[in-house]
Amino acid sequence: MLKNLLTSFLLLNSFFSFAQSKNEKVEYHIHRATSPLKIDGIVDEKAWADAQLATDFYQVLPMDTSYAKVRTDVKMTYDDKNLYVVFINYDKLPGPYMVESLKRDFSFGKNDNDLLFIDTFNDQTNGFSFGANAMGAQWDGLMFNGSNISLTWENKWVSEVKYDDEKWVWECAIPFKTLRYKKGIKRWGINFSRLDLKTTEKSAWAPVPRQFPTASLAYAASLIWDEEPPTASSNISIIPYVLGGVSRNQEKKLPTDYRGDVGFDAKVGLTSSINLDLTVNPDFSQVEVDQQQTNLDRFELLFPEKRQFFLENGDLFSNFGYQTIRPFFSRRIGLNTPIRFGARVSGKLNKDWRIGFMDMQTGKNDVISNAQNFGVIALQRRVFARSNIAVMFVNKQTLDYQSVIDTKNISEYNRNLGIEYNILSKNNAWTGKLLYLKSFTPTTKPNDGVLAGNILYTNKRWTAGLQLEQVGTNYSAEVGYVPRLDYGKLNPQVGYLFFPKPSSKVLSHGPLTMFTHYFLRDFSKETENEKFLAYRVNFRKTSTLMAWVAHNYVYLLNQFDPTNYAGVFLPKGSEHKWNSFGFDYTSKPQALFTYLVSSRYGGYYANGTRLRLNGEVGYRFQPYVAMTVAANYNRLEFKNEAVLPKELTNKQYNFWLIGPKIDVTFTNKLFFTNFLQFNNQTKNMNLNTRLQWRYSPASDLFLVYTDNYISDTFQVRNRALVLKFTYWWNV
Repeated sequence: MLKNLLTSFLLLNSFFSFAQSKNEKVEYHIHRATSPLKIDGIVDEKAWADAQLATDFYQVLPMDTSYAKVRTDVKMTYDDKNLYVVFINYDKLPGPYMVESLKRDFSFGKNDNDLLFIDTFNDQTNGFSFGANAMGAQWDGLMFNGSNISLTWENKWVSEVKYDDEKWVWECAIPFKTLRYKKGIKRWGINFSRLDLKTTEKSAWAPVPRQFPTASLAYAASLIWDEEPPTASSNISIIPYVLGGVSRNQEKKLPTDYRGDVGFDAKVGLTSSINLDLTVNPDFSQVEVDQQQTNLDRFELLFPEKRQFFLENGDLFSNFGYQTIRPFFSRRIGLNTPIRFGARVSGKLNKDWRIGFMDMQTGKNDVISNAQNFGVIALQRRVFARSNIAVMFVNKQTLDYQSVIDTKNISEYNRNLGIEYNILSKNNAWTGKLLYLKSFTPTTKPNDGVLAGNILYTNKRWTAGLQLEQVGTNYSAEVGYVPRLDYGKLNPQVGYLFFPKPSSKVLSHGPLTMFTHYFLRDFSKETENEKFLAYRVNFRKTSTLMAWVAHNYVYLLNQFDPTNYAGVFLPKGSEHKWNSFGFDYTSKPQALFTYLVSSRYGGYYANGTRLRLNGEVGYRFQPYVAMTVAANYNRLEFKNEAVLPKELTNKQYNFWLIGPKIDVTFTNKLFFTNFLQFNNQTKNMNLNTRLQWRYSPASDLFLVYTDNYISDTFQVRNRALVLKFTYWWNV
């Protein structure tokens, strides 16, 4: 059944991949600058007067049936070193601009902003995004999968914002060294987007249907060069760091540890579209602390990768598979051991081929007695209009395995080989994936593969999709994230939206239903299901509301502690059923005071009940201070029932996760963040304080202080202070 259905999806979407692009005939003709340009937010140079004007933006939200009501003008030009862009944003309503902070890579929906989307290979799949909010905070990211943007990518470029009573102007210079493109291609994809929160209008120069983000490269216009884009000069960047720190583990009564480190990253442009990244003795102390989660699930939680080295062209590696079926997850590297050095080659050979090679070497410590090597190969080939076929090979190798003492916990090697077909129709209406993975270990057994696929159709009113998964009993991905084994999954969903009259305060509303069924791997027995029905309301002021009901059934294949705290386990083979309901509300983002509320009440394992209340309150003194307090409360109650272990009888558990956070942006170069997290399920309270001074583009001085306490007694567990200096040097 699974193979036949997935084959049908493949044939169906091959047909839709040939649909025509709607905006390829919308063209911006870019010409070489006729005068020098100074990036100051003042558009008074001759080069700007001579450049083509892009205006008459189309409205995307709240409706996509007319021109934008707020005027935006854009111009582009270039010289031998830089691509220049200027947005002139006229006001329609009086009042201050909505700006969350001056911090880089701001939240899109909480800021008046301009965004630029560049598809340098015109493949409508990968590209670059640059932007700024109305106070000059920069935004940059890598685009993948046609519309997704990874904001953790950073590079060197300059911009300036100026504003007066009628408009605000964003002007920028993007070095050709920063971009990746193939020599000789004179047609790129391009689009310009603006969000004006005073009118709650989102607009784009090339029209984009409202159900898609303005970042959808399927709807990009054409950027036509008057001559071949300049070839970037020598593109070598070295980013050394010097670090000093002190830490102490008071819980284990260890002596104070003093640390001094040096290392570096390097970026070498092998061609204008292929980059070599190198790292030696990397340090990631400037990375923000993970946002904790209350874990009442039977499986491991996923935390995103934030380390800069792994991010450029990261989708080649990290997006292979699904969120819960990843053969490669970079956070497995250096998890318990130091990374000694690593290298990665990634980029595009041409319009059709992308490549990625990575090799990382870790050292040994008290946890891992032997050094390990991690190697990854990823190849991607475009097929049809925007779809692609990708192949990945992952290898984890323990060095000098003959000397390993604990062979039960450390394997000699673990390998994964996978192939996937990614479906992206020309107009973005059809998306999906077909995936096969196989693992190899020294004790390889049958049923060590994964077969999965999904298809999703989206238009203005309808959303309909189906996902199927089959994961083998003995599948193993030690460098991946596959929390669940030995199952088959069937997951259909359907949603519909109604659109009231334009005068209504409600923009759209409609139902969404989703059924998730888990079976044994051969689909012979159902082990879990969830039937979910929701009704969604999207308000014109961009606030949202969703109310839902659900029914759950679980047949436990392994014993499980439903509190993940008490150490009391429900038996393998026991059955559990419950009903629940709840609602979620998110306030309009353009207000200074924002909040969200989420709730859930109903049954739980072992005839218990669960109440979940989740909320976040935020206030900003724009643009300098943004304060938020996030709180999550879970109450579990277990009654006196025969199914319960006696240790759970008539018990109540209250789990709190509270996280106040303050972001202070003194300027767009000096940032302060203080984040406190109290989690009584893990019996830990964490304090993370970070001061960052960006004294030069992409060059920083960090001061990071971390404290961990026992949540019950507030006794110090450990604390650390790190001072780190980095400098981006273009050779």
